[in-house]
Amino acid sequence: MVLLSIFFTACQGNEPSDQQKKVPSTFADDLSFLQKWDDQLVVLSNSGGNAQLIVSPKYQGKVFTSTADGRNGKSFGWINYSAFDKDIDPHMNAYGGEDRLWLGPEGGAFSLFFKTGQEMIFDHWHTPAAIDTESWDLVSASDSNVQLSKDMELKNYAGTSLKLNISRQVEILEHKAIEDMLSITLSDKVKSLGFQTINTLQNTGDFAWDKQTGAPCMWSLNMFTPTPETVILIPYKEKGEGKVATTDYFGEIDADRIAMEDGMLYFKADGLSRGKLGIPPQRVKPVAGSYASDEGVLTITLFDVDSAATYLNQEWTTEKDPFQGDAMNAYNDGPLADGSQMGPFYEIESVSPAAFIQPNAHIVHRHSVFHFIGDKEDLNIIAQRVLGISLDGIASTFDKTEK
Repeated sequence: MVLLSIFFTACQGNEPSDQQKKVPSTFADDLSFLQKWDDQLVVLSNSGGNAQLIVSPKYQGKVFTSTADGRNGKSFGWINYSAFDKDIDPHMNAYGGEDRLWLGPEGGAFSLFFKTGQEMIFDHWHTPAAIDTESWDLVSASDSNVQLSKDMELKNYAGTSLKLNISRQVEILEHKAIEDMLSITLSDKVKSLGFQTINTLQNTGDFAWDKQTGAPCMWSLNMFTPTPETVILIPYKEKGEGKVATTDYFGEIDADRIAMEDGMLYFKADGLSRGKLGIPPQRVKPVAGSYASDEGVLTITLFDVDSAATYLNQEWTTEKDPFQGDAMNAYNDGPLADGSQMGPFYEIESVSPAAFIQPNAHIVHRHSVFHFIGDKEDLNIIAQRVLGISLDGIASTFDKTEK
């Protein structure tokens, strides 16, 4: 799978703007900026008002960012300020966003990003407008919930025209719902934010999608702002077929930036070195997270996984099995060879199985995000319960080069 972020830089490569360099930004800063670009912007909040998030119908139903500490609190999502006033790019438009929904496969025999017969190189790579530049319909909105929808017709590399509808529900979660979903009890000293997205893909055409026609999948991507001490934490199944992770998408990740032991993968997410990994469905668990020890922020993501289902290979090649792909991915941004960088940011991603479904049938992919701010002692209790790991000693794992 070729991660979109490398092409963000290729399309719009430039030094970060002064606004991007402003760290940390507040939720109010980001809200003020986004209100200039989307007059339908929806702000969701919990009953206490401290947990808030921004959803944009104009920008494909993205959750642009969130906060756990009111409008003057830390803004968790990464937003590419410099992209908004540019001309539309024919390849893709990198607005950023803490949670956005894409469709795959990106490459392969049933790619949605390349026309039939074209060589899979950057010059021929084009993100479908429905997930890149076109507005989505705002179906309904309340203080805590928003529903969006988009009808699409996309032709894949095999020449099949796929008619579909995406329905996307975003809900901010109350304190009790966060505790119930993660089976935890939150300390009064911990500030929290949680939201869930329920994404539904329906076949609105008149024929079934199968391994001859090809089928799309849904792809949830979280873009977060890194810190020097942020580490991505990915639990995996120690017993399973095949390797734990593919770690060489952009060249092998340096040994001092990644470690695997006792069912946990550690990946530095400081925005200083570009690297990507992927976990196959036989090895992945339905949870991942990150911890920024320098800011006292623990992030958790929950997502649907079906280890028996077919996941699509999204690499830019037709030479590999199109039905052998990853169920989740993680990415750390970094400078290109010429020193330019769009970010920095890091990503946690999840993918649905291929939608091999009949007309009018649908599949659902759920992906949820949680942020916790507090002392290490309190966050450690959450990490142990949800990720099965103590936050103590994370940094020391990078002294070990055995993977």
